[in-house]
Amino acid sequence: MNATWTPRIFTAAGLMLAVVFAAPAVVAAQAPATQGPVTFAKDVAPILQRNCQVCHRPGSTAPMSLLKYEEVRPWARAIKQRTSLREMPPWYIDRNVGIHQFKNDRSLSDEEIATIAKWADAGAPLGNPADLPPPRQFEDVDKWHIGAPDLIVTMPKDQIVPPEGPDKWLDVLVDPGLTEDRYLKAVETKPSKGFKVIHHSVQTMTEPDGSIDDSDNPRGKFLNEYALGKNGDVFPEGAGRLIKAGTKFNFNLHLHSIGEETRANVELGLKFYPKGYVPRYVENSEGVGRNQDLDIPANTDNVRSDGYFTLTRPARVLSFQPHMHNRGKAMCVEAIYPPAGSPATGNTQQQNRVETLSCVDRYQFAWHVVYLYDDDAQPLLPAGTVLHVIGWHNNTAANKFNPDPDNLITYGQRTIDDMSFAWMSWYYLSDQEYKEQVEARQAKIKSTGN
Repeated sequence: MNATWTPRIFTAAGLMLAVVFAAPAVVAAQAPATQGPVTFAKDVAPILQRNCQVCHRPGSTAPMSLLKYEEVRPWARAIKQRTSLREMPPWYIDRNVGIHQFKNDRSLSDEEIATIAKWADAGAPLGNPADLPPPRQFEDVDKWHIGAPDLIVTMPKDQIVPPEGPDKWLDVLVDPGLTEDRYLKAVETKPSKGFKVIHHSVQTMTEPDGSIDDSDNPRGKFLNEYALGKNGDVFPEGAGRLIKAGTKFNFNLHLHSIGEETRANVELGLKFYPKGYVPRYVENSEGVGRNQDLDIPANTDNVRSDGYFTLTRPARVLSFQPHMHNRGKAMCVEAIYPPAGSPATGNTQQQNRVETLSCVDRYQFAWHVVYLYDDDAQPLLPAGTVLHVIGWHNNTAANKFNPDPDNLITYGQRTIDDMSFAWMSWYYLSDQEYKEQVEARQAKIKSTGN
């Protein structure tokens, strides 16, 4: 099915549904740039420190360093262009629909973008060196986003990726040596060697008796994933994920050649709650709306696909991360509420009840960003809600990431194939917890106006 990408938001009727999102779709007016002369030292350097230098520094993933004026000055025009188009920093949430409050929002404000543009247009002056902020101090490049792990699990030997050859998939089962049940409070996967050849690494869990607790995944229950641009998963206080004593981890890797022989390995970092602690909620992370019937014709844009997932109990949604490959263009996820009159929703009006949660309007395969909802914006969804994932693909030469627009593309694991689903995390609530959390949010909105 082809359709031009025009995501819409349908407001659910009734107060109970209106308060489950504290995220009005308001777009700020274009803010004026800093008044007076704009200089690197006083105005631009602080912006780069906050938003850019974590990647743009020696030894990290970005192609150039932006730590010093002498390094930044040659790129002034390019920085203006990329920030004005909101291509950098990588944050692709649509600013016109859905929820906009995120814990890890790295996007620039309108004022910051205008400041950079004014500086570049003025010839990119340094200004007074005395105005420079102190250099930002970084931990080593191998810093964990979740903080120092309590346990690091890695594959027993490196994988050798040849200079040339087809993509390679492999599974490596590792015993972490856990002798007692523990609850996770954070988890992260990252390459320790050869990140350029690692397309992804997905870690799953095999039960102590060797059983697979996930009928949809023969490798075991999903635990964590690495892909370029992805950070760690830090669970809210009181929520966690159980790892039973004797559980083994399966490392599923997708490797590809880059023209030179490369050694590859990954590390799985785990942070635990204290021994004996049992969190109130168990977090779930799943691939939602996985559509394996993709049919993306050659030389065709705006090819739409749809996938669905039903929440069997009330849930609090924590994060959203779209997943497609090189032809991916955009993705939205919306909540389709239970039928009108359902007691789960607290609403008896006969109206369409569909709410846009989030849209990524410029999907980029190079950046697998996990969008973590602010606590006060995390969707509260009643039992029976259907999560509807809508993806759009661009299989034309106009897509600069497209390796071959003349081929029909279908679902597949290879980079040259494609996918359409969203990684989403949530924890389930009892009916009473759902009611209490909705009422608490309603009261906060009433008292603060937000």
